[in-house]
Amino acid sequence: MTKISHSRRSFLRVLGAAGAGAPILARAERLEAALPPPLDPDGFDAANPVSVRRLRDSYFLSPDLVYLNHASIGTVPRPVHEAHAGYLELCETHPSLYVWGGVWREVTEDTRVAAARLLNCRPDDLAITHNTTEGFSILAQGLELDPGDEVLFSSLNHAGAAVAWDELGRRRGFTVRRFDFPLERAPELSVDEVVALHLDAVRPETRVLVIPHVDNMIGMTHPIREIAEAARARGVEFVFVDGAQSAGMISVDLAAARVDAYAMSGHKWLQSPKGLGLFWASERLQAAVPRMWFKTGGDRVGMTARKYEDYSTRAWPAVVAFGDALDFQASIGVEEKERRYRALWTRVYGRTTEDSRLHWGSPVDPALRSVIMAVGVQGRAAPELGPMLLERHGAVLRAFGGRLNTLRVSPNLMTEDESLDRILDVLASQGA
Repeated sequence: MTKISHSRRSFLRVLGAAGAGAPILARAERLEAALPPPLDPDGFDAANPVSVRRLRDSYFLSPDLVYLNHASIGTVPRPVHEAHAGYLELCETHPSLYVWGGVWREVTEDTRVAAARLLNCRPDDLAITHNTTEGFSILAQGLELDPGDEVLFSSLNHAGAAVAWDELGRRRGFTVRRFDFPLERAPELSVDEVVALHLDAVRPETRVLVIPHVDNMIGMTHPIREIAEAARARGVEFVFVDGAQSAGMISVDLAAARVDAYAMSGHKWLQSPKGLGLFWASERLQAAVPRMWFKTGGDRVGMTARKYEDYSTRAWPAVVAFGDALDFQASIGVEEKERRYRALWTRVYGRTTEDSRLHWGSPVDPALRSVIMAVGVQGRAAPELGPMLLERHGAVLRAFGGRLNTLRVSPNLMTEDESLDRILDVLASQGA
């Protein structure tokens, strides 16, 4: 892996330009020298168990824990954590400079540029927020919707993208509607069928369509461009995307997506410090949706997406460390990440479909699947199995009951094959 250094270089450059003084410069230089070396100078090899183990060792995860819940919340790599801790300490050496001065605001632009590179968008169209829910709150609060207008979701959408619309719809008179997604058909669906399911749900009054890029229950990668184009042809004005489960796990190309907004959290697949997110808004949407937070008066905040992060005091060390998290992910390499995630999917799918005691509940089409996978145990209620797996086997999975009745398996790059096999063996042993 290459060295994670963009934020640290920026610190030294900006500190020097700010005339921060010799003691603080010396502290910054000590921080630079103390931060860890590259984890793997030869790079991550997705097919090499030794490389996977080396990556696993770069996290704080307990060695007796099989963590298969990255779709809920991820874990921060040691180098990112140590950089964050160093920034926190540096902040306390001169709080008024680092909290209210312009130093870290300049460094933050490096984080924004790295995020824009990841999402293939313009930095000016990207706000650094706190999480996915904040992005959707900005949209719901700011978009002018009238009685008779409709906001449409499928039943796969996460509550974080929906609650703000529900609450404001009751106050302002617009309608929020959910259509039922056929979960039982997920393994057999094609891209065209997923597009048709969304298109068939659109009505003349549907003004906004909200879709997950990857949902958090069955891990379906939605064809967002195809859905957006079809919906617009039916008269839908705005298409918004919940990207909480996509950025860092699959490739994201907002320049080609043909959507109006994309909100995500950094604490899942990007493994950033908690409490950070990204909110992308098209230029057209920026003109239609005002800022939700107000620290800067008048129009001095500017007219880019930065207006959506017009906070006062904020955790600048975490924002800068977000840049280190983005660099850490980039250093692994897109191709190797994709190769490892394909291998994990193939392993879980093969083990599940070959054992009659288990059943598969996620998409199979390569264009629709992801490394979030729904696995059920024949004759057992999934919510009953979750606590047992943790207490007896140190495994952390998310259970969904009801129609779905599956355990969500969401491994990460560093999940070792042997650990995954062991938990699948345990699940099979519980089946009828």
